[in-house]
Amino acid sequence: MITTVTLNAAIDKTYYVDRFELGKVTRVPKMHALPGGKGINVARVIHLLGESSLATGFIAGSNGRFIEKKLTEQGISHDFVTIEGESRICLNIIDRSSGESTEILEQGPTAAQMDQTAMEAKVKELAERSGILCFSGSLLAGVPTDFYARLIATAKSAGAKVFLDTSGDALLAGIEAVPYFIKPNEDEVAKIIGHPLEKESDLYDSVQGLMERGIACVVVSLGENGSLAGVEGQLYRVKAPRIEAVNTVGCGDSFVAGMAVGVARGLPVEECLRLATASGSANALTEEAGNVRLDDVQRLLAEVSIELL
Repeated sequence: MITTVTLNAAIDKTYYVDRFELGKVTRVPKMHALPGGKGINVARVIHLLGESSLATGFIAGSNGRFIEKKLTEQGISHDFVTIEGESRICLNIIDRSSGESTEILEQGPTAAQMDQTAMEAKVKELAERSGILCFSGSLLAGVPTDFYARLIATAKSAGAKVFLDTSGDALLAGIEAVPYFIKPNEDEVAKIIGHPLEKESDLYDSVQGLMERGIACVVVSLGENGSLAGVEGQLYRVKAPRIEAVNTVGCGDSFVAGMAVGVARGLPVEECLRLATASGSANALTEEAGNVRLDDVQRLLAEVSIELL
């Protein structure tokens, strides 16, 4: 089983509008509302790829009950820690006239100390019966910067492989606990190493350096140009298929899901990267964040290019 942890779960609402103008009334002819937050997106795509997943994290209020209800309807197992307040709503407004996407993200509830203790216990319990734990997304209010690091240590001590997909200070603290997998972008890599990346070789050296610190798999997102991946000491240049994107929100989460599924299945490194990249690209072909069609994934697998550097 692959468990995903979403500390700041959400209802993700995607509005498709004919034209979005500030200061004007905008009517919404089409809307999707789904359980969201990065880890929940990962759990959904793992499920769609045919593997067993379980979603945990913090939920609160009526929005939290909606998240649980919809996950149950989608056939995704869940075991959340319920706290006071109200889970957030995140809006993605897609302007059909321009193709532009505007995101509006609520802050979410606050986790008290007893909530954090309950989450540590939950992670320990689930890690003991999960091959992989994926920690994804932002920290919520009240949680210290090193909380992911504490949870990673707990999961590793229980024998699980740990994936970490976050940013900022939470990422800097989290990598000190040496997860198995991280997925920073170029700006985040520069922040990790403490100086700008002035040339391409700087990025290669940085990924090698992170692997030498014990992080087995480092994938640096390069946007539509694919990614640079360092796995077990080897560097790979991964080029994504060329597609006409419908909605790019959730592509990174789908990549993480594909990588987790590949690792769980014991696939060779190149096939893990291929499945991850095809899953991320397939997400961009759907209107909903954190969603893929299996036939799209299978078709795109052959269009992913991987070069050993």
